[in-house]
Amino acid sequence: MTGATDITYFNLALGFLLMAIPIAIFAYYKTGLVKSTIISVVRMTIQLFLVGFYLKYVFAWDKWWLNLLWGIVMMVVAAITIGNRSNMKRSLFIFPIFTALLISMIIVDGFFIGIVIKLDNVFAAMYFIPITGMILGNCLRSNVIALNSFYKTLNKDRTMYRFYIANGATREEALRPFMRESLRISFNPTIANTAVIGLISLPGMMTGQLLGGSTPDIAIKYQIMLVITIFVASIITVFLTIKIVNRFVFDKYDRLKAHLFNFK
Repeated sequence: MTGATDITYFNLALGFLLMAIPIAIFAYYKTGLVKSTIISVVRMTIQLFLVGFYLKYVFAWDKWWLNLLWGIVMMVVAAITIGNRSNMKRSLFIFPIFTALLISMIIVDGFFIGIVIKLDNVFAAMYFIPITGMILGNCLRSNVIALNSFYKTLNKDRTMYRFYIANGATREEALRPFMRESLRISFNPTIANTAVIGLISLPGMMTGQLLGGSTPDIAIKYQIMLVITIFVASIITVFLTIKIVNRFVFDKYDRLKAHLFNFK
């Protein structure tokens, strides 16, 4: 096997014609999503070409400090995105979210690349950058869902929360039902998707390795570990983010500082 067949730029341009279908549907129903869809696709295309150009040199140089720097940049961007999408005031919550992501990546990336794959250099560009990127992308989605669910529900049902506090519960005890619900909402789709991998879907890393010429048994083993690491990293990140953020969003009377959020 020689790897995936190349796509010419002309054929890639033809591929964009598929976007006419969702744009037409959005326009017909006047969803207001046409402009944002076009902008997001254009941004995605430009960003991927720039990243592709950059990674070509990063993979060639393969300097551990440069790869680590790129990983940190990805975590910063992920933290900013999570803050923006979670109705938080970004300036206050970037550091807690980034800290949770960093701890999660140290644990999961270190275990996956250093112990399971057993690379001498855990920052090897060929492994560290794509694996970290895939894990962060999934952590981002889980965090946005969990944070929105947790703090919106807490703000909406603050009477119930105050009832727990008034009856002698600690803050941790009073928040436990809200944490339970946010974890359910955030991870039920992930658990459902995990259960049908291989039957309904072939995930991205496995597909990429197959297109790149890897044998199916190698691709399967990498994909199994990636699914596990994504799930574990997402849980760790959600748990730590909420725990760290909670240190800043309650006053001395254990009341939620609602002004720190952009509740709608």
